[in-house]
Amino acid sequence: MTSYFEPNYIRYDELPSTNTELKKLIDTKDVREGTVVICRNQNDGKGQANNSWESEKGKNLTFSLLLRPNFLEPHKQFYVSKIISLAIIDALSEFICGITVKWPNDIYIGDKKIAGILIENSIMGAQLDYCIIGIGLNVNQTVFTSDAPNPVSLKSISLTEFDLDKVLDSILKHIQIRYKQLQSEDLDSINSTYFSLLYRNIGKHLFKDEQETFKASIKGVDEMGLLTLKDTSGQMREYAFKEVQFII
Repeated sequence: MTSYFEPNYIRYDELPSTNTELKKLIDTKDVREGTVVICRNQNDGKGQANNSWESEKGKNLTFSLLLRPNFLEPHKQFYVSKIISLAIIDALSEFICGITVKWPNDIYIGDKKIAGILIENSIMGAQLDYCIIGIGLNVNQTVFTSDAPNPVSLKSISLTEFDLDKVLDSILKHIQIRYKQLQSEDLDSINSTYFSLLYRNIGKHLFKDEQETFKASIKGVDEMGLLTLKDTSGQMREYAFKEVQFII
């Protein structure tokens, strides 16, 4: 059976981290699927591997969503990341074009990052219990002061001020659509669309791992999120998160 979740908003003026706050709520009471913790100022936001996320107060979207995909086997958990990435691209494509997902789940415009996703999964037995999906989207901020190398925002691209609630509603609407696609086990379509929207999915590009810098082409991303590259010698290389980086 497939169904849409109904968003339930819990709003704060300021939080260290929406992911952390949502996890606290889950630990202390029954929190239903579709709960969204959102704040105007997130002052200790985290990205992958504890990278920080800069966000000017009241200018951007910083929120976390609770999903309970207990129909999904734990080894397929990266499908959640895939559909969230696709949903954000679906939503942003209503406003701008040229959006890609940089593996594993950064959202890019050209060579600049407009959004980041941090997903924390809880596994119970043989199934996923819940997923906390943290999303940071640069919307109206135009000056960035952190050492992040390549931030960009909707406003800096379009020169237009955006209504944060309208952008949020669009993202959640598209997450509902993609989540229903996942519930329907339309995995081939999810995989093909995700690959078609991967950053640098065509041609050979520079990558760097612990040993060397090398040129390779992207061949795929599996259900656990492992990235497969084919280097110029024809060797296939497989990497987990943070084991390889793009040279931009």
